[in-house]
Amino acid sequence: MSRGHVLVTGGAGFIGSHLVDRLLARGFRVTVLDCLLPLVHGDAEMDAEGWPVYLDRRARRIRGNILDDGVFEASLSGITHLAHLAASVGVGQSMTNIVDYTRNNTLAAAVILEVLSRGNHRVRRIAVASSMSIYGEGQYRQDGGGAVVAPPMRTRAQLEARDWELSLGGRRLEPVPTSEDKPLRPASIYAVNKRDHEEMFLSVGAALDIPTVALRLFNAYGSRQALSNPYTGVAAIFISRLLNDQPPLVFEDGEQKRDFVHVLDVADAFATVLDSDRPCFDAYNVGSGRSVTVNEIARLLARLLRKNIAPEILNRYRVGDIRHCFADITRLERDFGFRPSRDFETGMAELIDWVAKARKPVDRTAQSLAELRSGRLIV
Repeated sequence: MSRGHVLVTGGAGFIGSHLVDRLLARGFRVTVLDCLLPLVHGDAEMDAEGWPVYLDRRARRIRGNILDDGVFEASLSGITHLAHLAASVGVGQSMTNIVDYTRNNTLAAAVILEVLSRGNHRVRRIAVASSMSIYGEGQYRQDGGGAVVAPPMRTRAQLEARDWELSLGGRRLEPVPTSEDKPLRPASIYAVNKRDHEEMFLSVGAALDIPTVALRLFNAYGSRQALSNPYTGVAAIFISRLLNDQPPLVFEDGEQKRDFVHVLDVADAFATVLDSDRPCFDAYNVGSGRSVTVNEIARLLARLLRKNIAPEILNRYRVGDIRHCFADITRLERDFGFRPSRDFETGMAELIDWVAKARKPVDRTAQSLAELRSGRLIV
């Protein structure tokens, strides 16, 4: 017997397609709603109907845009659970395509929630993709101990001086795992959209008494990433450069710390909260709980790809970037018993194995840098 019927928006994409696999394995029926953007799916092998061949054929498929009249409402037939992953992604591009990002992220959320508010549906649980970008800077502690602090963003004068690390009251700050209680200080349009997106779902979910969970995703990586999309995750961008015998381009000095979480752990986190009966209207970090520098990522990928190419350190700042942010993942484990299980280096090796079988990506880094420069978004 089916455990329910999940609608996955963006279900043909990188994370969404893996979630489809996980939900089917748990006994759910699944419907995918996706508009199949070429920038996202340009690398993928497509079937005769224009869908990625990796998408499980047991899932019902609807090709459409949430913003088009009636599309989302029509897709709700028989649906008991909603996983909303469809979004425009990427910090840099969001600062030049402000209208498109706000329309595709914030307005699309409004369309979904207004349809749900009318009540002509059977949805009883929601999980929505949020982002670590909504934190702005992560959490820090002053050298030598002391209280955890949430510092303001670095000033332009500091960045122009190439002084990359954060300090407070003249004392250098040490990054520590970022918890869900940190004040939100989004530093890009994408981050603002995701903050609004999250709060809209949680507030309307509570008003409608539909348990709703927002998952704040850290840097997801793994198979099915769009390697030719210059606005996707840093691992995919670096791989694209290396496969084209070009050095990964690293902003600042490359020592900024991030949390890289395998896509299968992300999919499992979504499946876990959707499959739970826990009444909940809250946000949770989904990360590995481990910090890695951007330089370490570049060197590891070069080694796994057998490319003797060192990263190119730009010593420039991209507007909207933050210095350090990695996840405190204790809340998700406490409330849902979930912890990520994929080791970082093993996960990256799996990504490289997939890359070896995929179509060679087109390196569009120069295009994205030109857009950033024209928008005066590189300091």
